[in-house]
Amino acid sequence: MSYLVLARKYRPQTFEQVVKQEHVTRTLANAISSDRVAHAILFSGPRGTGKTTVARILAKAMNCKEGPTPTPCNECRSCKEITAGSASDVFEIDGASNNGVDQIRELRENVRYMPAHSPHKIYIIDEVHMLSIAAFNALLKTLEEPPAHVMFLFATTEPHKIPITILSRCQRHDLRRISIESVAEHMAFLCSQEGIEIARESLDLIAREADGSMRDALSLLDQVMSCTEGSITQAQALDILGIIDRKILFDISASIFQGDIPDILDIFDTIYDHGHNIKELYSDLIEHFRNLLVVKMGKKLDKLVDVPAHEIRLMADQVRDVSEIHLSQLLDILFKEESFIRLSSQPKLALEMAFIRMFQTKPVLPIDALIEKLDLLKKGMGEHPANVHPPEPVAPTEIRRPATGYSKEPPTPVKTRDRESGPAPQKPESERDTHDETDPEIPLDRPAPLKPESEKDAVAGQREPEVPPEMPFNPSDSPDKIWEKLLSVVMEKYPLLGVTLKKGTLKSLTEQRLEIEISGNGFNVNRIGKNEALLKQICHDFFRKEMEVLIKVGEMQSNDREQRKNERERVRQEALAHDMTRAAVEIFGGRVVEVKILR
Repeated sequence: MSYLVLARKYRPQTFEQVVKQEHVTRTLANAISSDRVAHAILFSGPRGTGKTTVARILAKAMNCKEGPTPTPCNECRSCKEITAGSASDVFEIDGASNNGVDQIRELRENVRYMPAHSPHKIYIIDEVHMLSIAAFNALLKTLEEPPAHVMFLFATTEPHKIPITILSRCQRHDLRRISIESVAEHMAFLCSQEGIEIARESLDLIAREADGSMRDALSLLDQVMSCTEGSITQAQALDILGIIDRKILFDISASIFQGDIPDILDIFDTIYDHGHNIKELYSDLIEHFRNLLVVKMGKKLDKLVDVPAHEIRLMADQVRDVSEIHLSQLLDILFKEESFIRLSSQPKLALEMAFIRMFQTKPVLPIDALIEKLDLLKKGMGEHPANVHPPEPVAPTEIRRPATGYSKEPPTPVKTRDRESGPAPQKPESERDTHDETDPEIPLDRPAPLKPESEKDAVAGQREPEVPPEMPFNPSDSPDKIWEKLLSVVMEKYPLLGVTLKKGTLKSLTEQRLEIEISGNGFNVNRIGKNEALLKQICHDFFRKEMEVLIKVGEMQSNDREQRKNERERVRQEALAHDMTRAAVEIFGGRVVEVKILR
């Protein structure tokens, strides 16, 4: 056949032509220049990244008539024979088909002979990990101490399968995956050499499908070039290769952010009708949402996101109004559903159910937002409540007198004289009330508000007493019952404070003072102390007067955990000292490992 595929036609012939493997080619070139080339070298890395190519270039550099030289001339007999694959002193062996001990024995016999016309006899063994254990063992001695004219160059994609005894005798160079940008640029150069017109988006698509392998990318490019005439469009490349358009992934993510589940189901149905692999689509979606999350973070995008620059800009626009936590939540759901879709007999249905569950998951709030909301709630409920008003000023006509105790009868308003009506008329002694102001049964501390002057009765000097607002408790109730009613009022209006106050006890209750004892941990005491002003306001509204609120810290309760620990230790010691336990240990010659308390 006269036609050579691009991967063979444009195979690199010098170290400079190898794409994106400078860390290996530079090391080898320096080793050649300083005459420090190892006799056994192992090249490892992903498929199609240049392992065998670099081995051939190194063989040329060592056997070139100008050499050893970092830049082979590619004109001498040795360079041309190596390029054509017919060199008599360079042997390329397929490790998969020559993996037996007999082939290695033959190799050991041939190693003793000098090269035909080159300085070195070089053995290139591809996929060396396919050799059997016996073959590796047969190669050990020769590999460790080969003749001066022999070099071994190994290439493998799975270095972990090579015995450590072989690895320790080789100088290892790991080749890396080639980035999408580098693969696309190299294909663009080859297309210009071939005179092929193709859109850069199509090259990016092929490079992504190659998954870091230059050989795979050139094979796909060959396929596209063979099936089209003239310029190659994006639609033609998608149709020939059967690849899902990247735009579909952006459409799916946009529909998720907008909450349009019917649109996503329609996209899945279209993809399924075109015969695309649903499992590959799901893998692409996981990678796409991972890239969206990294782009949202906005750091080291060139290294962490291996996509073309225009796609990074599209991702940045799409996630501008989406939080990192929501993206992480969606990516976590995709990962959890991956095994179900991969193992499902109906992957399309499993994919649809996975995205329906994604729509049912609401975005979570960031931690900072939650803390801010809790702080606002705390301010509204506790330390500085906005709905607490200062006590209303006492009217000029109200009289407040100290009282000595709670009355068994409802409070009776005390009449006062009007400011403009002069002295109050004196009643005859026979008509006076049998109680005077010192009677403890009369709550003299209750105000007797008078009506405003604008509402005077028709009869001058007479006043009808106002009915005082209904008290939230009966003054004749016991202090404990009053305390319970006070707690119910606090629980209704201020639940957080009520829960803390409920852990305290009422020590004493007088006409002017309320004493509460708070016991327990320091959190309860601290919360009551912070809300002392609010508690005084609540007591003022409850008792209809100013009350002195005294907070007393009680003694800490005994540590229940310490008591339980001591009790368990006591039971354990009793079990160990029991006659049955000692007899069992003595009879069976054992020892007590653990004592379990079954209660």
